[in-house]
Amino acid sequence: MLIDLAPSPARTRETRAIPYVVAAVAFAGYAAWSLQRLRTFDASGFDLGIFEQAVRSYAHGHWPVSDLIGAGYPTLGDHFHPILALLAPFYLLWPSPGCLLVAQALLFAVSAVPVTRCAIELLGARRGAVVGAGYVLSWGLLSAVNFDFHEVCFAVPMLAFAAEHLLRERWRAAVWCALPLVLVKEDLPLTLAAVGVVLVLNRQRRLGWTVIVFGVLTSALLFLVVLPALNPAGAYAHSGGFNPFGGAIVKVSMVLALLAPTAFAALRSPLLLLVVPTLLWRLVSANDRYWGMGYHYSAVLMPVVFIAGVHGARRFGGFGRFLPACALVVGLGSFGLQAAHLTSGVWTPSQREGIDAVLARIPDGATVMASNRLAPHLTSRCTVLFFDGVSPLRPEWVVVANPEQSWPTTLETKAAAVTELESTGYLRVDGTDSVVLLHRE
Repeated sequence: MLIDLAPSPARTRETRAIPYVVAAVAFAGYAAWSLQRLRTFDASGFDLGIFEQAVRSYAHGHWPVSDLIGAGYPTLGDHFHPILALLAPFYLLWPSPGCLLVAQALLFAVSAVPVTRCAIELLGARRGAVVGAGYVLSWGLLSAVNFDFHEVCFAVPMLAFAAEHLLRERWRAAVWCALPLVLVKEDLPLTLAAVGVVLVLNRQRRLGWTVIVFGVLTSALLFLVVLPALNPAGAYAHSGGFNPFGGAIVKVSMVLALLAPTAFAALRSPLLLLVVPTLLWRLVSANDRYWGMGYHYSAVLMPVVFIAGVHGARRFGGFGRFLPACALVVGLGSFGLQAAHLTSGVWTPSQREGIDAVLARIPDGATVMASNRLAPHLTSRCTVLFFDGVSPLRPEWVVVANPEQSWPTTLETKAAAVTELESTGYLRVDGTDSVVLLHRE
């Protein structure tokens, strides 16, 4: 399956810095992008605030909970992501949602090192560097950066290094890189099992079957036992049913977009098997959010597709001439589309200053019900509940942005809820044309 990845010593000295330069530039761009979204109130309680509450719990030595999901809700009953505890020491040094965003930027950027390194060694320095640039601009990563923070950011470098080790026939190293996937999210042990399938195909049968069995059993245990046991409802929270035949155009478009950056050369590499578990559960799910190119769901696929692409291009020839240009063009296109969302935000700078001043009125340690875009600006210092316009909870403080995205209820419902609160014991103590602050009398 695999080919010689040992370049000449001269080329190694000349090109070994390129992957790290690509990663450094990517880190700076991702971090700046994410922090800009936070500054302009484009980040949200769902999901940045939720993850910050979980990490904050770990940092203070508590079981991870998110009051945004529900008062005292155990986040390990929503998704199984104990790896978030690794962020706790850094969060103690910088107790801010920005800590999570910068950590995600770093993890995504680190994954560019093995991707670019493989591309350089298989396609040459110039072409490899272009592929690396196309990777950091790939739509799966940019879409994730453009949608807050998620636990899958840990899986992206794991899969990048695992795929590189598989390409180099470092079988055990690949397994060790992929093994922590079981701590990232409940479906990712199936991707670990896919690593085992690649091992079996390369005649590493004992190790491969061990990995396959371990991955499948671990996912089954998490889905059927652990998550229902930790979930207050006693069931897996995201078993939304199956619809394998719905949204065919959206699904096909997503798969084509996934393969397009490599000029479809990834189809010629067995490494592409690593994307099958994630693609499979997404395509058969009844939840249409999983079908398309939005959100963070494709981030874990990108390093595998790109390394499989350069491998496929080298194995069969010809593709190596087109792949770098294709990767860069598709990447620049995805950057243009995503950058269109990186605006100055819903509110003007003066309105944002007013919102910041209103939020500063809420004392540290208070319990506050906040609307979606305001929540991440309070979760580092308050107990924050989610204002959706229908919650029966009556905390001491309520802060509501106006206007704001209507999810999960309408703007009219939220406006009516504010009016009702004011008529049932809450006093409007501050506000602007963009925000209302209520305090319970």
